[in-house]
Amino acid sequence: MEVYCRAKFIPIAPRKARLLAGLIRGKNIVEARTQLTLSVKNAANPMLKALNSAVANATNNHGLTAEKLYVAIVKVDEGPKLKRSTPKAMGRATPIRLRTCHITLAVAEKQVAKAVAEKQVANSIQS
Repeated sequence: MEVYCRAKFIPIAPRKARLLAGLIRGKNIVEARTQLTLSVKNAANPMLKALNSAVANATNNHGLTAEKLYVAIVKVDEGPKLKRSTPKAMGRATPIRLRTCHITLAVAEKQVAKAVAEKQVANSIQS
C-alpha cells in the first residue's frame, strides 16, 4: 500500500528539485531524511516536509510502522510560471519566468513491495 503526499506550488524550478528526488528515491525513511537534512539545495526543505507528511499519513491514517517504510515514488511536476519582467536599455523589457513545481511523494512498506514484485514475476511467468 502506497501512501501519498503532495506539496504544490513550491517556488523552485522543477529541474533543480528533480536532483534531490533522484537522491532519495528507493531509500528507507531514515536515509532519505538524512540526505535531505544534510543537503544544501533549496529544494531540500519542502521535500523534507513532504516526506514527513507522507510518513505521518502512513502511521496515523493507515496504521503502518515508520521503520518499515521506504520512499516508493518521488515525482516532481512543473507548476504554473509567475511572469515578471525586468527593464532593459532603451525602454525595453525582458520577460522573467519564475518557475514553480509540484512534488508528489509516496511511501510504502518493504514487505508489501516484495509481495507485489513476486506477484508481478508470477504473472509474467504464467503469461
